[in-house]
Amino acid sequence: MSRSLGDWLRRLERLHPHSIELGLERCGRVYERLGRPVLAERIWSVAGTNGKGSVTAFLSAMAASAGLSAGCYTSPHILRFNERIRIDGVDVEDAEIVDALRRVEEARGEISLTFFEFTTLAAFTLFAERDLDAVVLEVGLGGRLDAVNLVDAHCSVITPIGLDHVEYLGPDRERIALEKAGIIRAGRPVVIGDRNPPQSLRDKVDAISAIPSYLGADFDIGDTENGRRYLGRDAIELPARLPLPGAHQWDNLAVALTAFTVLMDLGELDTDWLSRALAAVRLSGRLQAWPGDERIILDVGHNPMAARAAAEFLRGYPASETICVLGMLSDKDVGRAVQALSPHIAHWYCAGLDGDRAQAGDELAERVRAQLPAASVRDFRSVSEALTAARTMAGNEARILVFGSFHTVEDAIHCLQSAEAGRDQC
Repeated sequence: MSRSLGDWLRRLERLHPHSIELGLERCGRVYERLGRPVLAERIWSVAGTNGKGSVTAFLSAMAASAGLSAGCYTSPHILRFNERIRIDGVDVEDAEIVDALRRVEEARGEISLTFFEFTTLAAFTLFAERDLDAVVLEVGLGGRLDAVNLVDAHCSVITPIGLDHVEYLGPDRERIALEKAGIIRAGRPVVIGDRNPPQSLRDKVDAISAIPSYLGADFDIGDTENGRRYLGRDAIELPARLPLPGAHQWDNLAVALTAFTVLMDLGELDTDWLSRALAAVRLSGRLQAWPGDERIILDVGHNPMAARAAAEFLRGYPASETICVLGMLSDKDVGRAVQALSPHIAHWYCAGLDGDRAQAGDELAERVRAQLPAASVRDFRSVSEALTAARTMAGNEARILVFGSFHTVEDAIHCLQSAEAGRDQC
C-alpha cells in the first residue's frame, strides 16, 4: 500500500516502544545492511548542548558559498519534517523521503528502530545517492551512542556543554562532555566551541590524538575600532551584524568558520565569500523576531544555558516590560531556566504542551512559582491561549518572548499564522 510522508511518520512514532533508546547496535546492523552508505567527500558532525543548530546553519551556508553541493541533517524540526533533510539549501521533497524510508524499512527486517534512528538512516541514504561534496550532520542527543555517530566525520565540532538530558547523559558537565566527545575520531580535526571545556573533553582529545582547535586559545573573535574580527589561522574583518541575533552567535560563527577552513583550503579568507555565506543563513526560532510583529521573539531554547543567552539578548531591548509565554517539557530544568530569565520578565504565561514528556500549563506554573514566589504567573491550556492573552496584555508597548521548546515555538507560529490569515485570534 502506498503511504504518504505523514502516514510514514505517524507509523514510525509507534514502531518502537521507546521514543529515545541510545545505542548503536540496532541501527548499526541496519546501516550495515544498507551497505554503509558513503555520504560525501567531506563530513562535519556537530554535537554539544547549545548552538548546534546555529553552527550547522553557518557551516551549510559556507559550503554553498564555496560552490560545494552540500547536504544538511538537523533535528528536531519546527513546522515540517522536511526541514531536517536539506540539499543545497532546499528541503528534500516528500516523495524522496518516502522512497528513502521504504529502503530503510526493507533493510531493517526484524530490527526495531526508534523514530530518530529510522529517519537518520533515511537521510544517510538520500545523501549517499546524490554524490555530494559535503554533508553537515547535527547530532541528536549526546554523541557516543547517537545514530549520527555511525558515520566517521572528517571534522568533529563540540559546541558549549551544559546540563541537559541528564537522565541519559550523566549528572554533570564532565560526564556529559565525555558522551559528546564520542563523535571525535582519532587523528582527525575537532573544533571545541566551549570556552571552558570540561577536563574529560580535553583528556579524550589527547587520548586519541585528535587535532584540536579550542575557542579562546587557537581561534577567537576580537574587537576592533570598526567592529569585530575573526582570529584564527587567518584573520578576517566581520560584518557589523549577523543574520542570527544574540551575542553568542559570534562564537558560533567563529566555531563554524574554523571547522570549515580545517577541511577546506580557501587560501586567504575572503570577506566577500563570507558575506555571501552569511546572506544565505536561514534558521527559525533562535531569538527570531516575528515578521508580522517584531515585538514577538521566538526562541526554541529549553535549558538554563539557552535561558542565559536569551536574558543577555533581552538586556539590550528598550521596551519596559516583557511577557514570557513559557512552554517546557516535564523533564527540563525549569527552575534554573526561569531564574536566568527572571530579571527581564514582568509576567509569566505558562502554556501546556501536548505529546511525549509534555506537562500542563498549571503544572508548569507551579514550578515557576516555586522558584519565583513573588512573580506574576498565569497558566493556560495551550500556547495559543497563552499567546493570545499575552498579545492582548502587551498592547503596543510590551514585548513577548516565546520560550521553552521546539513544540512551543511551533504552536506559536501556527497561532500567529492563523491570526494573520483571519482564521483565529492570537
